[in-house]
Amino acid sequence: MILAGYVTGGAARGLGVGVIVTILSLFFTQLHISHFWITLSTVILTAIVFSLGGFINAVYANSFDDISIVPTFILTPLTYLGGVFYSISLLPDFWQGVSQLNPILYMVNSFRYGILGVSDINIVFAFAMIIGFIVVLSAYSMHLLNTGKGIRS
Repeated sequence: MILAGYVTGGAARGLGVGVIVTILSLFFTQLHISHFWITLSTVILTAIVFSLGGFINAVYANSFDDISIVPTFILTPLTYLGGVFYSISLLPDFWQGVSQLNPILYMVNSFRYGILGVSDINIVFAFAMIIGFIVVLSAYSMHLLNTGKGIRS
């Protein structure tokens, strides 16, 4: 239950920020969503993945400064290599294979399919991968809680 509370709080915060940014962006452009339910479920599942990742990051952080290590040295490179700014079909075969190991790729392509109706990856496979990441991160988070890692006395 403790993990569910942390994840729900983190996901709610992320979703709240996303809603505010989306509303503000509507003043500058029009938003046409190709597949509403896919977009909504992708946003929720992605918020859960990042909430779980944030929980794990917080458990290992010894100080407030340590929290910025993961976003700087892990998330930023994964974002640039995850097909956010390009289609992975433009990459050579080797780098397409490497990109398949990137969890951000599946989130980006699911969201891209929901908004634009276009994806580099089968949408069912992308959802399966996102749910798989949730299961793995949840199991690891529960392991950390059960072993008492990061609990201050």
